[in-house]
Amino acid sequence: MTRTVFHGGNVFDGTMAPITAADVVVEDGRIVEVGPGLDGDDGVECTGQTVLPGLFDTHTHVIFSTLDWVEELVTPFSFKFYDAMRNLEATLATGITTVRDAAGADAGIKKAVDDGVIAGPRMRISVNMLSQTGGHADGWLRSGVDLDLEWPGSPSGLVDGPDAVRRKVREMIRAGADVIKVATSGGVLSPTDDPRHPHFRPDELEEMVAEATAAGIYVMAHAQGADGIKNAVRAGIRSIEHGIYLDDEGIELMLERGTWLVPTLVAPLGVLDAVDAGASLPASTIEKARSVVDVHRRNVGRAITAGVKVAMGTDSGVAPHGANLRELEELVRCGMSPQQALVATTSSAAALMGLGDELGTLAPGTRADLVLLDGDPLEVATLRERVRRVWKDGVLVVDEGKVLR
Repeated sequence: MTRTVFHGGNVFDGTMAPITAADVVVEDGRIVEVGPGLDGDDGVECTGQTVLPGLFDTHTHVIFSTLDWVEELVTPFSFKFYDAMRNLEATLATGITTVRDAAGADAGIKKAVDDGVIAGPRMRISVNMLSQTGGHADGWLRSGVDLDLEWPGSPSGLVDGPDAVRRKVREMIRAGADVIKVATSGGVLSPTDDPRHPHFRPDELEEMVAEATAAGIYVMAHAQGADGIKNAVRAGIRSIEHGIYLDDEGIELMLERGTWLVPTLVAPLGVLDAVDAGASLPASTIEKARSVVDVHRRNVGRAITAGVKVAMGTDSGVAPHGANLRELEELVRCGMSPQQALVATTSSAAALMGLGDELGTLAPGTRADLVLLDGDPLEVATLRERVRRVWKDGVLVVDEGKVLR
C-alpha cells in the first residue's frame, strides 16, 4: 500500500490543541500517523499551508437553491435533482466533506454520492421534516394553494397526534432517514405561523424520540421559540436548530441534558440578501427575518458563553450553497474564538452526528478527509478563498477550487 505524506506545513487536528508544524501520513484511505519528520512513498508539499480535517455542515438543504416562490412554482419538478448536483459540488469545494441534510434530499441523492455517480460530501439525510398541521412545513396557503409535494421516497412530513407520529417516523426511516427532523416551533420562511409559538405537544415529541431511539438514530429540531426549544430538550431531542429565542431556562436545560445547538446564524441573513437581490417573498417573511437577526446573535452568544455544545450548520439553501463558511465568521462574532469556530465545524460536528470515531479530527485510524488551506486557518473571514485542495477518504476530490469527477 502507498504511504502518502503531507509534509512541510502546519496541522490543525480538529481540537483545541495548538496548531503546529507537523506531517500527516495517509494509507489506504486512513490517517496512520501525525507528527514531525514522517516519511512516505509519495508526498504532498504543504509549505506555507495548513492541513485540516474535512469540514462539516450539520444543517443543509441541498435540493433547494431559491427562496423566490414564483421561481419555484414555475420551475419543472425534476430540475431540483440536477440542481442538487451543483449545490453538492459547491459545498464540497469549500472543504466540507460531510453534511447532514435537514429536509429535501432523499435516499437517491445520497446513493448517487455514495456510489460516485455525482460529486459531493458524504450525506446523512432526514428525508422530510415532521410538521403539525399549520406548522412550519405545512405548504397549505390561505389562497388555497398547497405547495407540499410528495414523490416516491419522500413522504409528506405533515402529521398530528402521537399514534400518527409513531407511524410517520417509521415512514421516514423506511425512506432512508438517518436522522428525524421535526419543527417544534413556527418559522421565519413559513408565512402563516409565528416562530415564537411551540408546535407539537410533549407526548407527540416523546413518541418521535422513542421511535427514533428504537431505530438507533437521533432527532433534530427546528426550534426557534423559547417554549418549542424547551419542549424539544425535555423530550430528549439531540440538537436544537436555530435557537433564535433561546432563554435562560432553555440554556440551563441544554447544559443539563447535553443538548447540542446548531445556530444557523447565516439563515436570516440569507433571506435578507435574497430580498435585496430581488427574490419575491411574502412581506411577513421579510419582516420576521429582519426582526430576528439581532436577537438570534445575542441569544447564541449567551449560549456560547454558558458552555452549550455548538456544531456548525448553515441552513444552506436558505443561505447560499458554497458560502457555508460565512457561518464561522458569525460564530466568532457571537463570542467564539476562531479556533473554537473551527472545532465547531470539525470534531464537534462529527460528535453531534455520531461520527467522532471516524471523522472530524486528524488522528491515527480516522478516515482521510483532509483540507489543504493557504495560510492561517484562524483567519476565518477569508477561509473559503484559501481552500486549495480537498481529499475524501484519501482521494483527491477538489484541486485548486475545481471539483474532480
